[in-house]
Order: sequence, then structure tokens, then C-alpha cells
Amino acid sequence: MTTLGLVQAAVNSGTKNLEQAILEAIDEARQTCDLNGSNSAGCAVAWDIVEELQAEKSHQQQAKQHKTSLESYCDTHPESVECLLYDV
Repeated sequence: MTTLGLVQAAVNSGTKNLEQAILEAIDEARQTCDLNGSNSAGCAVAWDIVEELQAEKSHQQQAKQHKTSLESYCDTHPESVECLLYDV
């Protein structure tokens, strides 16, 4: 799979696949830098991909943390009166 395909697949998948994609991208970046030199454009692009994947993981984690206290309470106590939803 190409690095671009790896990035797209990781962004579209869940966190576990994203973590795996980060590890694979790091490995690929190291290999690219070993082959092309640490000052090559390919090396820079490979590490940029790693950085983008890590940023996406961070964004996904932050999105999960934006629950209100009521939402958190209802996640643990869905049967409580405060959490009941009624159809009118």
C-alpha cells in the first residue's frame, strides 16, 4: 500500500487501525530516510505523513472528550429520570 493510501485508510478507520498505521508509517519513514538520506525530500515527506497521522489521532481523542457532564452521567446511568427521552 502506498503511503497516501495508508494515510487515507487510517483516517477512515478506527483508533486501533490508526495506531497501527502510525507504527507502519514510522517504520516506512525510517526506511525511506535510510535509503534516500536524512536530508532528502522523500524523508521529509515520510515524516510529514507520520505527523499527520499523529495529529489525526489527537483530533479523534479530543472529539471523544467533549461530552457534557450530563452526557457522561447518562452514559453510566441511562435509566435515570434525567436521561429518559420521550416522543411527543
